[in-house]
Amino acid sequence: MATLGTLPAPGRTWTLTRPLPAYSRSRGPGLATEIQAGRHLKVLHNAETRLRVRLHGDGYPCWVEALGLESHGHPAPPPPLPRLDRDRIAARLGTVLAFAEAARHQPNRYLWGGTLGPDFDCSGLVQSAFAQAGIWLPRDAYLQERFCRPVAVASGVTSLLLPGDLLFFGTPRRCTHVALHLGGGRYLHSSGREHGRDGIGIDDLNPRNRDPVACHYRVELRGAGRVMHSHDGSPLPP
Repeated sequence: MATLGTLPAPGRTWTLTRPLPAYSRSRGPGLATEIQAGRHLKVLHNAETRLRVRLHGDGYPCWVEALGLESHGHPAPPPPLPRLDRDRIAARLGTVLAFAEAARHQPNRYLWGGTLGPDFDCSGLVQSAFAQAGIWLPRDAYLQERFCRPVAVASGVTSLLLPGDLLFFGTPRRCTHVALHLGGGRYLHSSGREHGRDGIGIDDLNPRNRDPVACHYRVELRGAGRVMHSHDGSPLPP
């Protein structure tokens, strides 16, 4: 077992045999993401009983409990990450959409940091839907927005959007929410109860849709993006 002074060494890569929660800070609650069994991570440095790690697949930095890592995994080299092009991604979008639709039909609630299900946050649902199809995206909504190729979109004008594109919402300064476009302006996403729902649902960009959740996000629409390649696991800018 890890104790102070005998924490897993920086620079070593581990694989998880069981899911492990990850945090946004070196101490305190603050769930950042949930790491699925089978994923790899690299230890960057330690701070008391938590380790700063970087996840293989999406390059996401976070903190994990040292004791948790030792009981939920073991040292192992990561596998190579194939870099998928648009044609190969497009062929897998049916699987992406099917995963998201199946998640919607499970009893669920919105969970900040949720990526394993049945409870997801917005970007965790999107990342997991793509990841189970072998397509890695960045973890957070604003990083997913930067990662995608922009597609022109406006409320009621969705002719350029394809199923599997991502819709981004937030303020003029920052993306704070992401959804998966289903077609015809309809989109699937996980949202919190402060906006009228607590979990996964389907909404619409059409201005004639007066549902309170749809109205809220229509006002916050920032743009859309298309996934053109998979993430290569390299570190991401802040």
